[in-house]
Amino acid sequence: MTVVGITGPTGAGKTTALNVLRDMGGAVADCDAVYHNLLRASVPLRNELKTRFGGEIFDQNGDLRRKELGAIVFEDPAALADLNAITHRHVVAELERLIARAEAEGRPAVALDAIALLESGAGALCDVTVAVTAPEELRVRRIMAREGISEEYARARARAQKPSAWFEARCTHTLRNSGEREALEARARALFQSILCKEEE
Repeated sequence: MTVVGITGPTGAGKTTALNVLRDMGGAVADCDAVYHNLLRASVPLRNELKTRFGGEIFDQNGDLRRKELGAIVFEDPAALADLNAITHRHVVAELERLIARAEAEGRPAVALDAIALLESGAGALCDVTVAVTAPEELRVRRIMAREGISEEYARARARAQKPSAWFEARCTHTLRNSGEREALEARARALFQSILCKEEE
């Protein structure tokens, strides 16, 4: 089984590429969803966060107070580094479990979907990594349509992330989205078929 890491800036078309791999029988692990599920359900993760940042970062219902935590970490680089270290460790452990499950199911591949794939350490779990990139103008239009936000806010979101070249330089493969979904799907299918065939050799 092949572990494919898929990353790239928001609005570039990662979901389209992931759906192609899913249609080919692959499993998909959304790293953001994994993190949010762990925040709700993982007692060890929650206890580590409470020990490091204080119990007041969770409300009376047990939900994370994101603003309170954000106020702590964004003013303190060491605190932010600690937060990332704690959460990344738990996320990677859960991804390892999901990868093992996909292999037990006989899947040909599992995709790890994460903007911070390379920074979080999850990239080390991957056999190959794929950067999905697109021009900024296309990404801005896609973000506006998807989230119903203003052009100004969409541009700010796009420019706050690392540029396409950063992802392309650090991944083993690149899928460039020109704006035509069918063309991106065809390129993604050809790339994944090539990757899976090479892994079988």
